[in-house]
Amino acid sequence: MKYIIGIGGVTNGGKTTLTNRLVKALPNCCVVHQDDFFKPQDQIEVGEDGFKQWDVLDSLDMEAMVSTVRAWIENPVKFARSHGVTVTPGSKEPTSQDTHVLLIEGFLLYNYKPLIELFDLRYYLAVPYDECKRRRSTRNYTIPDPPGLFDGHVWPMYLKHRKEMEDCGVDVVYLDGLKSRDELYNEVFEDIHNKLLNCS
Repeated sequence: MKYIIGIGGVTNGGKTTLTNRLVKALPNCCVVHQDDFFKPQDQIEVGEDGFKQWDVLDSLDMEAMVSTVRAWIENPVKFARSHGVTVTPGSKEPTSQDTHVLLIEGFLLYNYKPLIELFDLRYYLAVPYDECKRRRSTRNYTIPDPPGLFDGHVWPMYLKHRKEMEDCGVDVVYLDGLKSRDELYNEVFEDIHNKLLNCS
């Protein structure tokens, strides 16, 4: 039984924190982080807004990302081994008959059709503008945000992509990113756990 779960939504919405907790709790679980598929900095164009276009699909190698997900679908046991996912000590080596879960985490998961179709469950974390801006300002990025990036590029792109996703009728479960980490984790874990039980 193979299960692919998306943890998407706004920048600094709590996606990685939630994903990192779920990985430890779900059976034979691997993760794909969308941020690992950013193109090199010199390939990121400057847009009409005057900023490098990091928050758009063109900044990501989505074909490579989908190929990575397909490699997991083909052989989750081999994928786990090649990505350094260790089997819990004392438990038996997982087989293809066991339940395997792939978490895909990122800010633009539900705007690329070949990827959208692969999910069994899609979660979407949202936080209001003020809170998102506050969180973003406290984060240390490898490439620091230039002045005005959040208001000039990041937030407008988030609103644009969210509207596109909603206009296309993508089926997502909205999560309130203002809830505590524990509340979010419990809500999502319980939901996934029930789905896995119903499918097994």
